[in-house]
Amino acid sequence: MRAETLEEVVGQQHILGEGKLLRRAIQADRFTSLLFYGPPGTGKTTLATVIAHNTNCRFEMLNGVESNVSEIRDKIAQARTWLQLRQQSTILFIDEIHRFNKAQQDVLLPHVERGTVRFIGATTHNPYYYVNSPLVSRSQIFQLEPIETADLISLLKRALGDEQKGFGKLSIDIESSALEHIAQKASGDARKALTALELAVITTEPSEEGVISISLEIAEESIQQKALLYDNQGDQHYDTISAYIKSIRGSDPDAALYWLAKMLTAGEDPRYIARRMVIAASEDIGLADSSALRVAVDAQQAFEFLGMPEGRIPLAHATVYLATAPKSNSAYAALGAAMEDIKHGKTLAVPPHLRTKTRKSLAASSGASEQALEYFYSHDFVGNYIPQSYLPEGRSYYQPTENGLEKRIKERMAYWRAQSEESTHPK
Repeated sequence: MRAETLEEVVGQQHILGEGKLLRRAIQADRFTSLLFYGPPGTGKTTLATVIAHNTNCRFEMLNGVESNVSEIRDKIAQARTWLQLRQQSTILFIDEIHRFNKAQQDVLLPHVERGTVRFIGATTHNPYYYVNSPLVSRSQIFQLEPIETADLISLLKRALGDEQKGFGKLSIDIESSALEHIAQKASGDARKALTALELAVITTEPSEEGVISISLEIAEESIQQKALLYDNQGDQHYDTISAYIKSIRGSDPDAALYWLAKMLTAGEDPRYIARRMVIAASEDIGLADSSALRVAVDAQQAFEFLGMPEGRIPLAHATVYLATAPKSNSAYAALGAAMEDIKHGKTLAVPPHLRTKTRKSLAASSGASEQALEYFYSHDFVGNYIPQSYLPEGRSYYQPTENGLEKRIKERMAYWRAQSEESTHPK
């Protein structure tokens, strides 16, 4: 059921819709190198074959798992011959390009640069991490998304009616709920959906009238549970933990629990999740609720004590607490501002009265009086506070919010600043 024309391709309208760049480039046969990046079953290989059918180019295909440098050189040599003798370009499609090592990818560079081949690569991994930078810079990158359920249903119906490539010659009666179930459980994977439909058809005995009836129950058995698309060191790893942290930051406990469940189900290291949880407690909640850090650390320690599967319970406990806590990144932002000043600005000297030298030695070296260099011990004063300078130039970094408990900190700091402004003390 692989599409042969642009009109037959389902989904990916963000790059293949009318007027979109990729569609225009294919129709005008004006492209050099392309990289298709997306989950399995979203049409990367299909798009390469559609391009081959819609251009005047030869089509050669290699696979990153099976091919080697010798095969790459052979394909390029053939492409050079066809270009010289027949003035016909060759599309060299390499599936799973991320499987090629640096040396294998480097072999392509001069030939892509000279136009000996028109390169198309397909990968399930982010090409900016897994494909050589020179090859990426010479290619247009298009990201394919999981195919929508409605588009998958359309594809399945086409397979049922197509007499040449599908089941159009058979008499099949399939419940709409069964068709929808297959499309939903395929999770955007066209290959998964078509395989499930095929399994349902070929394993179901026809009736005496020759009708193959596919119920919802048969559909459920045919597709089973889709394995989670999750790679512990790749995009899914980083994207999912990113979604988890951003859900906590955005105060959405339901989303945070879903991403936590996905990571745990996929086999993510719970210790990694716990570490990120501790970071979020200080970075995103901070002084608005300082108890959040304690809850996160307690959850991490509880997991170490319990292990799995029970360890997931304190992780869920902490996730909900963090997601529903008031938020403030003021401490984190203040540290960043101070570090930027140190990185780009003048390094400030420690004020004399805060140094460890005695007043007498400081006075002798600086020429100032010992009284002017006196440090006041805060606990000797009412309220354990005495106005004096701790930072030259009066710089200010920490700006408390009014969220949660930080509102009390803001009020306390305002009181101290008011005292400092009223004070006639030279420091």
